[in-house]
Amino acid sequence: MKLKYLTAIAFTAMALYSCDEGTGTIGDSLTSNSDNLVVTASEYDVLTNSFLPDSVYSYEEECYLGKVSDPETGTIVKSNFMFQFNMMENKHLPAQEKMLTGSDGKLIADSCHIVLYFDKSECFGDTLAAIKMKLSELEKPVTDGVHYTSFNPSKAGYIRQNGIKKYQTFSMHNQTGDSLSRAYPNVRVKLTESYTDKEGVTYNNYGTYLLRQYYSHPEYFKNSYAFVNNVCPGFYIETIDGEGLMASFGTIDLRVYYSYKDGDNTYHSYLGASSTQEVLQTLTIENDREALNQLAADNNCTYLKTPAGIFTEVTLPVDDIKSTHNTDSLLSAAVVFNRINNDLLSDYSFKTPQRLLLIQKDSLNTFFENKRNYNNLYAFYTTLSKNAYSFTSSSDISNLVVRMHNAKQQGLKADAAWVEKHPNWNKALLIPVEAITSTSTASTTTASATPVAVVHSMGMTSTRLVRGTRENPIKIKVIYAKFND
Repeated sequence: MKLKYLTAIAFTAMALYSCDEGTGTIGDSLTSNSDNLVVTASEYDVLTNSFLPDSVYSYEEECYLGKVSDPETGTIVKSNFMFQFNMMENKHLPAQEKMLTGSDGKLIADSCHIVLYFDKSECFGDTLAAIKMKLSELEKPVTDGVHYTSFNPSKAGYIRQNGIKKYQTFSMHNQTGDSLSRAYPNVRVKLTESYTDKEGVTYNNYGTYLLRQYYSHPEYFKNSYAFVNNVCPGFYIETIDGEGLMASFGTIDLRVYYSYKDGDNTYHSYLGASSTQEVLQTLTIENDREALNQLAADNNCTYLKTPAGIFTEVTLPVDDIKSTHNTDSLLSAAVVFNRINNDLLSDYSFKTPQRLLLIQKDSLNTFFENKRNYNNLYAFYTTLSKNAYSFTSSSDISNLVVRMHNAKQQGLKADAAWVEKHPNWNKALLIPVEAITSTSTASTTTASATPVAVVHSMGMTSTRLVRGTRENPIKIKVIYAKFND
């Protein structure tokens, strides 16, 4: 009963405290003398700094390509990505004898294309900017596992030296092509040149290679694993030249066009595959590290910057919070991080992060690798509101303070040098994130969507926060209670 009572007191007290009510009357406003409950409130200093991660875990649905500069900070970011194709199970083509053939009597494909459809809501920059890209065939599949934004398939030896290499320049502005292309803007890479496979067999185009593999080895097409490991390991696309556009591709299709006869009629169709969640995608981010280091050294503010740019490190006064009220129950701990407006707004300014996660610093990698969700125990989630990121009420961080305190106490029992060996024990990180909804897609359209998991934000976002220093600290508001039994 006391636990439920304290919980109700905590929510009410925090609501009053957040309205800047004088702390001396909080207990009186919540309880009567007969309750034998003493409620007190205190404030402590929080310090913050900018923190640069080496790289971040790459969620497999993100396909960004291009190069842009942040007008506010002048920092440059470039993105490349690797993708594979998912072959739908039990895919059926016409009987081989119905397929049209070349002059040598062997079946052929009419053409073959890779089509990358823009996700216009997530593209950033100038629609007229031209980006030159390079598409390379992989020698072998990139295997499942943990892949960070520093992973580069080209440097890691995954590119097939004698395989497909296509250079193409594109922009988002497309006034040519058919009505479907105008309705669904895309980059179409034509794989219509002569193609030689790893066995030295030459085909008139890549599509013919795929069709002949289908009829020679139907088992290779029974699922995505067989297809990736035996027929098409995947492709890597790099930004070679150009600046001003970061394209986001929501859908990537492989299409092999063919013709076949049925009786006296000739029909045209295609074999299709898509890059989906069932196969692997990796993102390679290249940031201007020197420029990011200069931003992180700014003593006037801290930064939040994506993709794989800058987080804000938060040092919590755990010892102060617990030692001054070591016999009291910690009901709530609320802290607000205020945003500094961008005075250099332009049409190409990076967006402001809408969602933040606060987690213990040492949990950075494992949290995202395991695709976890916030739980208000060690991971806390908030959205931008009134130009600030607030961890209050239902997202207050009292549980984190208690966890940090308990970890230190248990650690010191086993090792007197525990604190020296765990310098991050009272540090947390503010990280821009995107929400994964129940439909298993990254949601960036509504900040109020309830996520089932959160992942690193890979969009172009940037903002400055008021920095907590020893001279001008950020305040964490803490409410305690105890019963006078």
